[in-house]
Amino acid sequence: MAHPVRPQSYQQISNFYTATVYSKGAEVVRMMQTLLGPAAFRAGIDLYFQRHDGHAVATDDLVQAMQDAGGIDLTQFKLWYEQSGTPRLQIEDRYDAASSTYELKVVQSCPATPGQPEKLPFHMPFSLGLLDAKGQELPLQLVGESAPQGSHRVLSLRQETEVFRFVRIPGPPVPSLGRNFSAPVIIQYDYSDEALALLFIFESDAFNRWEAGQALATDVLLEMAGIANSGIAPRPDPIYVEAIGEVLARAEEDHAFAAEVLMPPSESELALKMTPADPVAIHEARTALIRGLAEKHREAFDALYQNLNSSGPFVPDARSAGRRRLRNICLRYVTAEDTDTSAQIADAHYHSATNMTDMIAGLAALSRMDWPERETAFAHFHDRFVSDPLVLDKWMGLQASSPLPTTVMQVRSLMNDPSFDMKNPNRVRALVGAFSGNHLRFHEADGSGYSLVAETIRALDTINPQVAARMAAAFENWCRYDEKRQSLMRAELEAIIGQQGLSSNLFEVTTKMLR
Repeated sequence: MAHPVRPQSYQQISNFYTATVYSKGAEVVRMMQTLLGPAAFRAGIDLYFQRHDGHAVATDDLVQAMQDAGGIDLTQFKLWYEQSGTPRLQIEDRYDAASSTYELKVVQSCPATPGQPEKLPFHMPFSLGLLDAKGQELPLQLVGESAPQGSHRVLSLRQETEVFRFVRIPGPPVPSLGRNFSAPVIIQYDYSDEALALLFIFESDAFNRWEAGQALATDVLLEMAGIANSGIAPRPDPIYVEAIGEVLARAEEDHAFAAEVLMPPSESELALKMTPADPVAIHEARTALIRGLAEKHREAFDALYQNLNSSGPFVPDARSAGRRRLRNICLRYVTAEDTDTSAQIADAHYHSATNMTDMIAGLAALSRMDWPERETAFAHFHDRFVSDPLVLDKWMGLQASSPLPTTVMQVRSLMNDPSFDMKNPNRVRALVGAFSGNHLRFHEADGSGYSLVAETIRALDTINPQVAARMAAAFENWCRYDEKRQSLMRAELEAIIGQQGLSSNLFEVTTKMLR
């Protein structure tokens, strides 16, 4: 399905507007700001509107304005609009104690994609910092410079291979690479768990601190998933467990940020790192990690959950939203065991909620528990909001996202509910779309999850081909799983393609998947 930010061709224009165009396209603009700096970027924007306000324009016009205002050659940079795929940066480093020099070697590449077997090097910003063994940032001075220029640098990559040498580095540093997500690339560097933990605790750049935590959690979870696959109960790595303790100790500094770093990668994200992906092992590993953290830091999670409670009126500002988010993340941990006591805590959270965010958090916790409180709370929510379609979408989505083994049957039952309408795209996305994102249950070993979604796609194609084509993305990564699941998913895709009267929208995306 790979295509450039600016595709050269398409069969259906509705398949043109993807996350690549929107999300990656936005990152390309942000890279220009990083390369030019805020002042020159603003001058480029002003020049762009001065030249083109009210005109029909192309991406080249924006790039030209930036180039003229910033005094920088962006000819090579325009490859971001022309080449598909995600670039990779392979990083190697070497520290020379005799000269106190640290060398960083960066090799960029981009894998072959449909229609583009070979790629030229991209022009991209690459921001970084260096931390010492105690987590302190080091001043950065490149060979040939007369003095350090701060502890954060934005380097400009243009060649396939580039080497940067920093001087006056007192000891082997831990590099913080690609700060602030300076480019939409995959950075490949062999961090030790200890180095990731140091970045997770001390790094000043919020994005890289979060990224280090996610990378460390991913390493831990993949190891745990491998253990779970062998039939042994997995246990979380002590390095990550202790790092989470540091996060909890500083949680009051920034509630919203703490909420983000306290949650490990999703099961779908982990599946992209595992070959072949094992949905059951991944689910067991992630559940074991959350329960292990909850057990180790029980007092801290309980205290934070209680301290963040607010009996005041709902306030829709960022600070209050961060507090609610963090408290609801703590709820996930204080109910991690899914026991009767956990169900009572989640039920109390739901019934005491004064806003939709907290109500949904309580229901989400109950959705994974097979206790009487679950059915009572979901029935209460339905009866209260039955006349509000958008809220009822949440009710359906939560049930479709449940890890309980009855979820496939529950979704089929809800599809027969009077409130479900195949002609309502929001309702279909809320129920079947949410189910397709339920990594454990969509990938049921017997193929029942695949059948449910594929049947919906075929039925939907005759009503709304655009939504059907979007929903087919659930099968996009079918090649990443074991042979049995691959065979089941491939059969469903072939059945979709073989449907009489198939729309060109759905035909385009499914045939690309099978290729």
